[in-house]
Amino acid sequence: MKMIRVLLPFVASLLVACDANEPQEVHPVASLLLINADVVTVDTARPHAEAVAIKDDLILDVGTSEEMLKHRGEHTEVIDLQGQMVVPGFIEGHGHYTSFGGSLLILDFRYARSFAEIVSMIAEAVADTPAGEWIVGRGWHQDKWETKESVLVEGLPVHDSLSEVTPDHPVMLIHTSGHGVFVNQRAMTLVELDGNTEPPDGGEIVRDANGRATGMMREAAQDIFRIAYSGHQGRRPAGVAEEELRRMVTLAGEESLRHGITSFQDLGTTFAEVDLLKTMAEEGNLPVRLYMAFEEQAADMAGRLDDYRMIGYGNNFLTVRSIGEKVLDGALGTHGGWLLEPYSDMPQSHGLNVVPVAEIEASAELAMKHDYQMAIQGIGDRAYRELLDIYTAEFAKHPDKTDLRWRIEHAQVIHPDDVSRTVELGVIPAVQGIFACSDGPWVKERLGEERTRERGYIFNTLAEAGLVPTNGTDPPVDEISPIGSFHCSVTRQLPDGTLFQPQEVYSRDRALYSYTMGNAIAAFEENIKGSITPGKLADITVLSQNLLSVPDDALLDTEVVMTIVDGRIRYRDGEIVR
Repeated sequence: MKMIRVLLPFVASLLVACDANEPQEVHPVASLLLINADVVTVDTARPHAEAVAIKDDLILDVGTSEEMLKHRGEHTEVIDLQGQMVVPGFIEGHGHYTSFGGSLLILDFRYARSFAEIVSMIAEAVADTPAGEWIVGRGWHQDKWETKESVLVEGLPVHDSLSEVTPDHPVMLIHTSGHGVFVNQRAMTLVELDGNTEPPDGGEIVRDANGRATGMMREAAQDIFRIAYSGHQGRRPAGVAEEELRRMVTLAGEESLRHGITSFQDLGTTFAEVDLLKTMAEEGNLPVRLYMAFEEQAADMAGRLDDYRMIGYGNNFLTVRSIGEKVLDGALGTHGGWLLEPYSDMPQSHGLNVVPVAEIEASAELAMKHDYQMAIQGIGDRAYRELLDIYTAEFAKHPDKTDLRWRIEHAQVIHPDDVSRTVELGVIPAVQGIFACSDGPWVKERLGEERTRERGYIFNTLAEAGLVPTNGTDPPVDEISPIGSFHCSVTRQLPDGTLFQPQEVYSRDRALYSYTMGNAIAAFEENIKGSITPGKLADITVLSQNLLSVPDDALLDTEVVMTIVDGRIRYRDGEIVR
């Protein structure tokens, strides 16, 4: 019996050897299988599938559930999604990553219904804040307040009630657009702003009929307050600033994951921030993939850009190859967007040129020299045209450089003549679908009905002209919600049920493309992101229902079920997975 037991393995090996001439098909083993799903790949080679196989950090295969089970091994995790939708990981096409993380640490005024409600929130914060410390919040927009103050200057309140409850605390209330702040008297005293203070170039100090500052600081006029606050924060003990920045990076990433976002394009970083992000990439501590653009002065960037340019650093978690968002103009909401004709509701103003044209030109020269992309804000039609002129002049100097993909961020008001110029230059208008709905209730007041119809938020017109469709929510300016931006992109439905520029809706397919492949193209990343294609990075979002087929009124009910980054499940059923 002992001999038989010894011989049995030998006989078995002989039988296998006898079949050695038969071809044995060997399939790579997946680390993760998603089966029984509704897969929309955004890949024209195979637009739809039922299952996805992932091996480590890459997409291994796509097909039917039966086909993909050939990749199952002893340690493969198999997830039956029971018909839920699988799409490429959402890419946030324009935002401010660390500012977004920072906004999660301060007061949120997004849902305040009046200035009085904000003052009440500040009064509560005073009780928990030592005297002399700054109180900061963000997210207010005067056009969204249901109740208006009895005294208004240019549609904005005056600081008296705010200053009354904060005699010992400087206060800075950041407009939702980030293009203005409202401050109290203590803050103005701190920076020595009084009736004789002249606004800086590209900024406005809003004053009443008697020349008294109301508290509202538009565009460059806000800088002195932001610098004072930053200086105060910089005087904290050593290490505190870095720990806070790390926390901001983590919070922004986790909130991105909750919304199905796997990559985030940041349009305004600094050398110091990139230094820390590089360290965190080396540590493996970046929650999502980042694409960073410098917002530094041209004089400061000269001589440093080559050292900081990096593509796919830290296993494709950090890329730095862009200059922006140096704001050529301001926001429409604060009457800062630079227009060809005056504002309809403020005819004395064309808006503001915030960063001098010469500074943008100098940055464009550096971008061309060091192979960086330009991604500059141009909200108003005057700003958009000025940027096209700058880009045209720089392109003409370097006809040998063709695939530049320079961008104009926001692109909210565009003269019809400049659409064809954009196509000819190959410029990418990087737009945010959600803005059509968040701005829609008041845009006609700013531009008038005819100008709005012709030039306002003409996102689908741009796509139909052959330009790359993009999307995003510009966090922390708007909520970081691809589902919300998708809904606005395909409906243009305002909170009151009316439609804003309904002729400019994206199709469902185009809206999904804009949040995946479109944004990938805008960052030179279409070969590794944007579609569920074998060989690309395993960044995937799972949704509770199909965005391409559910009724309009059910779109906002869509939930993010799972977010996969680098082949790892990072968010699942309401919980961050660490």
